[in-house]
Amino acid sequence: MNNRLRITRPRSSEPAAIVYIKHFRDCYLQCTVTMELGVTGTILLALCVTVVLYVFTWRRKVRSKNLPPGPPTLPVLGTLLHVSVTELPKSLVQLSKTYGPVFTIFIGNTPMVVLAGYDCVKEALVDHSDVFSARGNAFFSSAVFKDYGIALSNGDRWKQLRRFSLTTLRNFGMGRRGIEERIQEEARFLVERFRNNGEHLFDPSDSLRLAVSNVICSIVFGERFDYEDEKFMTLLSLLQEQSTILASASGIILNLLPSASKFIPGPHRKVFTNIDNLKGFIRQAVENHKKSIDANCPRDFIDSFLIKMEEEKDKPNTEFHFENLFGSVMDLFTAGIETTSTTLKYALLILLKYPDEARKMQAEIDKVIGQSRCPAMEDRSNMPYTNAAIHEIQRFADIIPLGLAHAASKDTVFRGYNIPKDTIVSPLLTSILKDPKYFEQPEVFDPAHFLDENGHFKNNEAFLPFSTGKRSCLGEGLARMEIFLMLTALLQNFNLKSNKAPEDLEVSPEPGTGGLVARKYQLYVEAR
Repeated sequence: MNNRLRITRPRSSEPAAIVYIKHFRDCYLQCTVTMELGVTGTILLALCVTVVLYVFTWRRKVRSKNLPPGPPTLPVLGTLLHVSVTELPKSLVQLSKTYGPVFTIFIGNTPMVVLAGYDCVKEALVDHSDVFSARGNAFFSSAVFKDYGIALSNGDRWKQLRRFSLTTLRNFGMGRRGIEERIQEEARFLVERFRNNGEHLFDPSDSLRLAVSNVICSIVFGERFDYEDEKFMTLLSLLQEQSTILASASGIILNLLPSASKFIPGPHRKVFTNIDNLKGFIRQAVENHKKSIDANCPRDFIDSFLIKMEEEKDKPNTEFHFENLFGSVMDLFTAGIETTSTTLKYALLILLKYPDEARKMQAEIDKVIGQSRCPAMEDRSNMPYTNAAIHEIQRFADIIPLGLAHAASKDTVFRGYNIPKDTIVSPLLTSILKDPKYFEQPEVFDPAHFLDENGHFKNNEAFLPFSTGKRSCLGEGLARMEIFLMLTALLQNFNLKSNKAPEDLEVSPEPGTGGLVARKYQLYVEAR
C-alpha cells in the first residue's frame, strides 16, 4: 500500500474545535485500518489533538475577556503571523481596515490594544485622559532607564518631573525670545556650513543633527559646541547609535518584549554599554556645574535640577536625584534631536521632490522677510503658504508612525470593550496624520490641506505629529520653532538642487525600519 495520510481543512457548520477533533478521529481510523502509523502515529495523533484542544481553549479564554477584536491569536506566537515586525505601523493600519478603529494584537501572550484614526485616539487620550495617560511598559523604559525621567515614567514621578521641566523650559524662554535667539544663532551656523559645501553634493543629515543638537545643548548645558568638537561628536554618536538600534528589527521586537531583553543576544545589547557611557558624560557635566553654580541664577536645565535636588535633599522619597536628572536629560536629547533633525531632513528631500513648493515658499520669504535679516517667529503669521507647507511636511513625513505606548491606569470599558488595567494601548499616529476623514488626499503631499479657499492658513485638528493629551510631546513648542526658523533660513539663502530628477527621488522611509528611518540622499545648494 502506498496511500498517504492527507490532513486538510475540514468544512462544517459545527464549532471548529469539534470539527477538527472529528477530523483527527477519522484520520486515526484510517491509520488503524491501513496499519501504516502504528504506535508512532497514535502518539502523534494524541499530540495533535492535545495541541488543538489547548489552542481553542486558550482562544476561548481570551475571547471571554471581551477585549477588542483582532486577528487570530496563537499561544506564545500571539498574532505574529498577521503583522510585519519590520513594517509594524503599515500592518496595523491594514488590520484597522478589517477590525475597526479599536482592535487587539498579541505580543506573545500579552495583549496590546491599538487605536486608529483621529476620532478614536482623541476620544481615548483627551476625553478619557484619566484612564489612558499612563506610559506603557517597553524595553527602553524598563530595561534601560528603569522608568526614570519624564517620557517613560508614571504616577507622581511623571507629574513632578513634567511640571518641573515645563516650568524650567518656560523660564529659559521656550516660546519666547530667549530660546528663539539661540535657534536663530544656530540657524546662521547651519547656513554657513551649507555654504561651505559650495555646489558639491553632500548629505545634509549630519549638519542638521549638529544644529538641532546644539540648541538642546544650550538648554541642557548652557553652551553650544563647535561642530568639530570631539566631546560633542562623541555624545551625538552615542545618541544616534541608540536610535539606530531602536529602529532595527531586534530593537522593535525587544521594545515589545522588554522582559526578554536581557536574555536574548544581539546588537541591542550595546544599548546598555552606550547608556553607561552617556551617564558618564552627563555625570561629568553635573560635577562641572556644581563647581560654579549660582543658586540665585541658574544657567541651564542642569543648574535648575541641581538647585531642586538641594532643596529636597532631606525628603526621603524625593524624585530629584541623579537617575531622574539623567533620564530627563536623555528625554530632552532623544525627543529634541532625532525627531526635529529627521523632520528637517525630510523637509529638504520633499522640497527637492516638489521644487514648485520650494519656489512658492521662497517667494513668500522674500516678500515678508527679504534678505537683510534672519527669519523670526513673528513672521510666521504673515506667511500662510510657508506655514501650511511646513505643517504638510510634518504630516507627510510621519516620523513617529506608531507613537509611544500608553497603558490603561485602571480597568475600563472603551467603546464597548473591556480594557484591563496595565494593558498596553498604542495610538497609531500614522492613522491620524493620514486619516481620509480629515485630509482629502492623505497619501499626497499637498500644502492645501492647511489652506482655506482664500489662501489663508487653516489649522486641522487631526494634525497631531506630537501626539495629544497629557502625554503629548514636552518639546513641541521648541520643535516648531526650530523647524520654522532653520528651514526658512535655508530657503532664504539657497536654492536646493539634486543630481536626480524629481520623479526619481523617493520620499518614503527606508524599507524594513517601521517607518522610523529616512532614506539617505544628497543635495547641493546654489546661493540666491
